[in-house]
Amino acid sequence: MIRLDDLQVFVQTADAGSFSAAARLIDTTPAMASNAIQRLERELGARLFVRSTRSMRLSDDGERYLPHARAMLASLAGGSQALAESRGEIAGPLRLSLPSDLGRNVLLPWLDEFQARHPGLSLQLWISDRAADLLRHPIDAAIRYGALDDSGLVAQSLAADNRRVLCAAPDYLARHELPTHPDDLRSHNCLCFVWGDQVHDRWTFDLPDGPHSVDVCGNRVSDDADVVRRWGLAGHGVIYKSSLDVTADIAAGRLVELLPGLGQRAPVNMVSAHRAQLTPAVQHLRDFLREKLAALLP
Repeated sequence: MIRLDDLQVFVQTADAGSFSAAARLIDTTPAMASNAIQRLERELGARLFVRSTRSMRLSDDGERYLPHARAMLASLAGGSQALAESRGEIAGPLRLSLPSDLGRNVLLPWLDEFQARHPGLSLQLWISDRAADLLRHPIDAAIRYGALDDSGLVAQSLAADNRRVLCAAPDYLARHELPTHPDDLRSHNCLCFVWGDQVHDRWTFDLPDGPHSVDVCGNRVSDDADVVRRWGLAGHGVIYKSSLDVTADIAAGRLVELLPGLGQRAPVNMVSAHRAQLTPAVQHLRDFLREKLAALLP
């Protein structure tokens, strides 16, 4: 008989790419995770992973079986959730993908509060500035910046009026002349982040006569937007960030806003792969975050 915990290990290993990474996610050991996969392979009479000394990947049979394993686990969780909802509870797993800076420094304490209101929830978080594949990975909702393309994903607005803010630390500004126009940024050390595989080094501003873009450069680049904010706080250069990421720093005087009112729009959305994922937990979280973000925006 197939064990449900073995299915969970299989799905986690497929997503994480190794027994050790999967073991950390489900609080077990790599040896126990490996044993679970071997037990599942014996029950199915199929090899699910192709293993070598340096890597592992799904076999053809593993690729075919993975969506069915996901569906079985989702059905089990859905049944438990339906019973909880019938009792007026918000319960079950809530799997979220969050951007690094907003996720770590703003959303984490709010999610603590949300879970305290709904103790039946179990949170699973993926925090990264790389966009998660919502069709492939078991994620209920992702928080994303920017206007969405016509991808077929289900988007719910959280903060439509959010904008980017150009800012720098007082220490940096004490050593450099204040910019009075976006073009002045060409003579500043601009700290950039990587989105996907592309460096975000073309900064666009909303001037009275229309959008105006400037190609910037600097001596530091990171694929983690939280790191870029920390560099800015340390006085290493100018940063162009979501207002939500730097509002507290500006209010405390750790950062100074430059060229106020010219920042490009950066709406925040909650995105899901399909409408079936708009569970009561997701909808309650949407309303909760809308209220919190509205209070935080300047």
